[in-house]
Amino acid sequence: MKKYGLLLLVSLLTAGCSSTPDDPYADPRDPFEDFNRGMWEFNRDVDKAVIKPAAETYEYIPQPIRTSLYQAVENLEEPSSFVNNLLQWKVADAGISLGRFVVNSTVGLVGLFDVATPMGLTKREESFGQTLAVWGVPEGPYLMLPLMGPTVVVDRGGDYADGQYFPYPLLSWPLDVARYAIKGLEMRLRLREQEQVLENSLDPYSFVKDVYYQRWQDQVFDGNPPLEDEDFDDFDDFDDDWDADDEFDDSDDSGDESY
Repeated sequence: MKKYGLLLLVSLLTAGCSSTPDDPYADPRDPFEDFNRGMWEFNRDVDKAVIKPAAETYEYIPQPIRTSLYQAVENLEEPSSFVNNLLQWKVADAGISLGRFVVNSTVGLVGLFDVATPMGLTKREESFGQTLAVWGVPEGPYLMLPLMGPTVVVDRGGDYADGQYFPYPLLSWPLDVARYAIKGLEMRLRLREQEQVLENSLDPYSFVKDVYYQRWQDQVFDGNPPLEDEDFDDFDDFDDDWDADDEFDDSDDSGDESY
């Protein structure tokens, strides 16, 4: 573990110098790429040694029990979604989040059973990081955090605010650790299907970064992210190279000559 500590310290201290702004191939979203890549390798080693084996052991728990535990953890997030939906002026979605929490916390036995979804109250998840992004707060640089994985500053920073909503302050630290463990292990099991795709990619680090940004944009814009200006550059270039009117004019002229 000492070599990882030294690697991360050196990477962090040299990140600003090694990510040269004049590099035409540098990703402007990722100014600390050297540090992030070091953290990426650290996380992968920890995953292979600890997290993946723990998740595979957790899998021995019967699926219905695991599902109920995961649903109970997810139910704790509904008050946060309620507040953040309100902050984004999504009043109807806020009502659904509140309704889900009330129904699942009572009829669903503290969230062990998702009674709300069959009633038509589908999840409307929102975080304070997404709220800040909707308000126009810059997302900040891309970061690869130890054990937590990829994020941007506004996304991870918003998690602190979400942790202050009811009922999180009422949880004892063992329950807090348990909810993180349950969600983390269940999510790790669900990621196994993507492992082969990751391993087959030319650059797994860049692949994960691109997937994260696609997911982040999808969350912020509710599945309808705006098209970037560069998406239309190829069409503009094509339009410059080919003038449709001239092409049809030439066709008309040649047709007249044939008669």
